[in-house]
Amino acid sequence: MRKIILDTTLESLKALLPIIIAIVILQFTVLRVPLDMFLHFLIGGGMVFLGVVCFLIGVRTGILPLGHDIGAQIPQTGSLPLIIIVIIVFGFVVTIAEPGVAVLASMAEYANASTTTALVFVVASGMAVLLTAALLRILLGFPTRDLLAVVYVIVIVLAVFTPPEFLSIAFDAGGVAAGPLTVPVFLALGLGFVSVLTRRSALTDGFGLIGLACAGPIIGVLLWGVIFL
Repeated sequence: MRKIILDTTLESLKALLPIIIAIVILQFTVLRVPLDMFLHFLIGGGMVFLGVVCFLIGVRTGILPLGHDIGAQIPQTGSLPLIIIVIIVFGFVVTIAEPGVAVLASMAEYANASTTTALVFVVASGMAVLLTAALLRILLGFPTRDLLAVVYVIVIVLAVFTPPEFLSIAFDAGGVAAGPLTVPVFLALGLGFVSVLTRRSALTDGFGLIGLACAGPIIGVLLWGVIFL
C-alpha cells in the first residue's frame, strides 16, 4: 500500500508540476493577472494534485481489482441475458461517475445546448450499450474491424441529419467519456472477461473496448439530436 501511495504521488506530481511551472513562468513574463487570481490558481492546483492522488489510489486499490473480478465472473454465469444486463448496468453507473462527463454536461448547459441530467443520461446509456457490444464481440468471436466499421458507418449517417450544435457535442462526448475512471475500469473488466474464456487472447481481445465503447456516446447524442430536435 505504501508503494502504491508513493508511486501515485510521484506520477501525479510529474503530470501536474510542468503545468503549474508553465503558468507561474507566464504569470511573471506575459500574463500578469491580478495577484488574488494567481493565488487562487496556486491553491486550486494544490487541491487538484491532492484530488488526483486520492482518486488514483482509490482506483488502483479498489476499483481496478473489482472491475477485473466482475469481468471474470460475468461469463461464468452462463446466461446471456444476465451477462447483458450486468454489463449495461455496470457501464452505465461507471460512466455517470466519470468526472469528464459531468464537466461536459455543465458546459453544454452553460451554452444553453441541453440539460445536464439528460446529456449525462444519454452519454452513459450510449457508453453502456457499446461496452456491452464490445464484450459480446469477445464472447461470440466477432471481428473487431467489422464491428468498428458498422458502428462508424452509423455515426457518419447520423451526422448528416443531426443539428450542428449536437454534432459538436457528440464527438466531444465520445472523448470525455473515456476518462480517468472509465478507461481503467473498462480495461480491467475486459481483461477479467477474457481471462476465463478459452481461445481468447488478452492482447487481441482484452483491448479495443474503449475504442468501441466511446462510439456509444457519439451515437447517443447524435440520435438525441435527430429524434428530439
